[in-house]
Amino acid sequence: MIFRDATVDDLHEIAALLADDDIGASRESVNDADMKRYETALRAIAAQPGNRVLLCMDGDEIVGLLQLTLIAGLSRLGMTRAQIEGVRVKRERRGQRIGERLFEHAIDIARSAGCGLVQLTTDKRRENAKRFYERLGFVATHEGMKLEL
Repeated sequence: MIFRDATVDDLHEIAALLADDDIGASRESVNDADMKRYETALRAIAAQPGNRVLLCMDGDEIVGLLQLTLIAGLSRLGMTRAQIEGVRVKRERRGQRIGERLFEHAIDIARSAGCGLVQLTTDKRRENAKRFYERLGFVATHEGMKLEL
């Protein structure tokens, strides 16, 4: 397994991974007409320092991904934190520790960047994901809230 940053050429596979579950299927798209939106987003991510989409590769195959964003902050004595989101592992490759390796890599990046903590949110319906994050040492210390715009 190797890790690398996503490129525009990866967007069809990324969109397919994001859409490959009940929740993702209702909010993602694999239609060619929507690829421009993903491209615009990926270019914005790449342009923002400390923001990247990490891919886990097995040869030429994308087997997992996540978005890692480093966030400078004033609280906690000006601590920088890392935010992880958009986590996916290819359905047929789950249970092979790909997600764990991807998280280890992302956490190493965060640690090297001086982050004091790594945070994430997960949809309450994703019970398996919650168990996975807890197994990795994440603790549900806060109640997350969102406002759709």
